[in-house]
Amino acid sequence: MSPHAELVSRLRAAWLSGKTRPMEYRLAQLEGLGRFLDEKKQDILEATAADMRKPPFEVEVSELSICRSELNHTLNNLGAWMKDKHVEKNWATQLDSAFIRKDPYGVVLIIGPWNYPINLLLVPLIGAIAAGNCVVMKPSEITRNVERLVAEMLPRYLDEDCFAVVTAGVEETTRLLENKFDYIFFTGSPSVGRIVMTAAAKHLTPVTLELGGKNPCYVCDSCNVQNMARRVAWGRFFNAGQTCVAPDYVLCSAEMQEKLLPALREAITEFYGPNPQESPDFGRIVGDRQFQRVQALLHSGHTAIGGQTDAEERYIAPTVLVEVQQDDPIMQEEIFGPILPILTVASVDDAIAFINARERPLVLYVFSSRKEVVKRVLERTSSGGFCANDTIMHMTIPSLPFGGIGQSGLGRYHGRSSFETFSHQRSTLLRGAGRETLNTPRYPPYAPHRLPLLRAATETKRQTTCLLL
Repeated sequence: MSPHAELVSRLRAAWLSGKTRPMEYRLAQLEGLGRFLDEKKQDILEATAADMRKPPFEVEVSELSICRSELNHTLNNLGAWMKDKHVEKNWATQLDSAFIRKDPYGVVLIIGPWNYPINLLLVPLIGAIAAGNCVVMKPSEITRNVERLVAEMLPRYLDEDCFAVVTAGVEETTRLLENKFDYIFFTGSPSVGRIVMTAAAKHLTPVTLELGGKNPCYVCDSCNVQNMARRVAWGRFFNAGQTCVAPDYVLCSAEMQEKLLPALREAITEFYGPNPQESPDFGRIVGDRQFQRVQALLHSGHTAIGGQTDAEERYIAPTVLVEVQQDDPIMQEEIFGPILPILTVASVDDAIAFINARERPLVLYVFSSRKEVVKRVLERTSSGGFCANDTIMHMTIPSLPFGGIGQSGLGRYHGRSSFETFSHQRSTLLRGAGRETLNTPRYPPYAPHRLPLLRAATETKRQTTCLLL
């Protein structure tokens, strides 16, 4: 038997009791989560600093603020989201009630990553609580200080009959996945995502996979170079580049590259000073193994900016590479570090062809002052998300669903999408027990002359439209 089978059974019993279904209960748990964020703010700042030397400002922006925003958005709208959605009916059911009930799945598993260990664990949790589920949370073991904080403190703010935190490494997580969950939400790499999906398939458990990929950033010749350089540098080097929605590489013309390099150098110096290693606003790579992997990618192309490393501090300077080839190692995997390769293309059509020849990314960025260029890239490519003339900022809008497509993920969340992800759309028809005469045309023995009446009562007719030419 799995070591966590008893835990899962206990949570399932709590869910079957109906305890999590009332809106008042859900609101109380969400309020408890809010108190955790407020009362343990300093502990979160210290834990993320110890794990990744993450600047407090970045923790506020990317961990605490986003969680608060999601939480408040959910608290403001939960009543409306929970309401039954009545649907259009055919003639046969005009006197009945037909609606969609948003039912909780049951016991769900949320597996969080290490790069944003608070945000990417608690934002899905907000949706799972709002939808009325019981939840097992598995924070990343790589950020050990945050893992310890969440495991020790978060349960004190939630109902322990319905919510639990499991600390586990790779082997223990594999055993955890042997249990039957009603939904699994995973954030991490595509390779581990396949393992999670395989484990879920044994129980036919639905999944959301928030993965990653190489996010292109096309820069048109018409853009404002200084503004673009600051926004791309911020998005690429935020959290020392360990962000799934960071721009992974730049596509631009050779002429734009000549303008872009000094602008990027100026932006990096403005943000982090002449020596970023001494800046309190620049983080570190999370672990030695991750440091060695990212450091090896520096051998691709030619270093135009940065390139300095310090293994003892797990420091890699904000770096820009040029003369990068399509088959270089840095173009074969998501970078997940503070390195920005620039590849040159002749035109927007060449950039689109380059993007479409690869796996679909989690997000695609384009910088241009020409609306037709932005529209062309948007209409002729496919990606999880799309952002023009900035980076990462689409993540700050709770009403925009977030998720990948293809290799970059499966499913979506944030705001109402989180609630819907963790809710089963239960189709419901409530019919009266009488009026049996109206049902006679559908019963045997079948009579052909009844068929037109039955079709008229149940079929949807094509609407005619008048087009003025």
